[in-house]
Amino acid sequence: MTRVAAVDCGTNSIRLLVADCTVSDSASGAGATGELVELDRRMTIVRLGQGVDKTGRLAPEALERTFAACREYAAVIKELGAERVRFVATSASRDAENREEFVQGVLAILGVEPEVISGDQEAEFSFLGATKELTGATDMEKPFLVVDIGGGSTEFVVGDEHVRAARSVDVGCVRMTERHLVVDGVVTDPPTAEQVAAMRADIESALDLVGQTVPLTGARTLVGLAGSVTTVAGIALGLPEYDSSAIHHARVPYERVREITERMLTSTHAERAAIPVLHPGRVDVIGAGALVLLAVMERTGAREVVVSEHDILDGIAWSIA
Repeated sequence: MTRVAAVDCGTNSIRLLVADCTVSDSASGAGATGELVELDRRMTIVRLGQGVDKTGRLAPEALERTFAACREYAAVIKELGAERVRFVATSASRDAENREEFVQGVLAILGVEPEVISGDQEAEFSFLGATKELTGATDMEKPFLVVDIGGGSTEFVVGDEHVRAARSVDVGCVRMTERHLVVDGVVTDPPTAEQVAAMRADIESALDLVGQTVPLTGARTLVGLAGSVTTVAGIALGLPEYDSSAIHHARVPYERVREITERMLTSTHAERAAIPVLHPGRVDVIGAGALVLLAVMERTGAREVVVSEHDILDGIAWSIA
C-alpha cells in the first residue's frame, strides 16, 4: 500500500486527492488491479486560465489564486503523510507563454515540479480514472467513450480495458465562454442566439477534428467527466446541494441534458446562481459546458451519459502507484 497525493491543475479549478493505493504485484499501469481508498478530495475554483485564450499569458491574479490553493493543499498533504506526490497541469499552462513562472511557484510551495502534460496524456489519465471500476460492470457495454469537459479543453478517449484512440480539442467551458459570450469584459446575460450559434459552430468544428481519429459513433457507453457534467447531473437529479455519492454513476438521459442546456443558456446570472447544486465558480461557464456535452451526445447518438466523479485525478493517483 502506498499513500499518494495527486494534484490536477486545470483551466478553471485545481483539485487534490490523497488516497491509499494498493496495486497487485502481478500488474501495473492501466491493467493493474487493486483498490483506491480516498482520504481527502477537494476542489478550488482558481480560474488559472483567465484570459489565456486572448493574451497567451497567465494573469498575475490567477497565479496568486492558484498558489494560495497550493499552500492549502501542501498543509493537507503534510498532515496526512502522503509518501509520493504528483502534480499534473493541463490546458491553461500548456498554452501560456509565462508557464515557467507557474512551474517555479508550484515547486517552491509543494516541492514537486508540475508536469505540463499533453492532451493525449491528459486523455489517458482521464480514461484510467473513469473506467478502472467500470471494467467489471455487467450493465455497461464496451467500448467506452470517455469525455472529459474541462475549462480549456475537452478530451475524448475510446477504449475498453485499454485506450484505443484519444484526442484533445480546445473547447472547454471557460475557453468557449471567453471566446463567444464575453463582450467588453462582461459575460452576456443571457447570451444572444447569435452568440450561442457561433459557440455551437465552434464545438461542431472541434468534433469534426475528433472524428478524424476517434470513432465517436463506435462506443457503446458514454462516460462524462468533470465539473460541467457533474453539475448537469446534479441539476437533473434536483439535488439540494452537491452530493458526489448521488452524482457518481448517475445516468442522465439525452432529453434532460437538452432541457438543462437550454435553461442554462437562456437564464440570467442571478437565476443560475440560485440553483443550489451549482458552484459559484461555474455560474458563468455552465452554459458553455452543458452545450459541449449536448453536442457530443447528438454527434454520438448517445441516449444517456453515465456520470463519473472519478476522472483524471484518480488516474493520476493510480499512475503514482
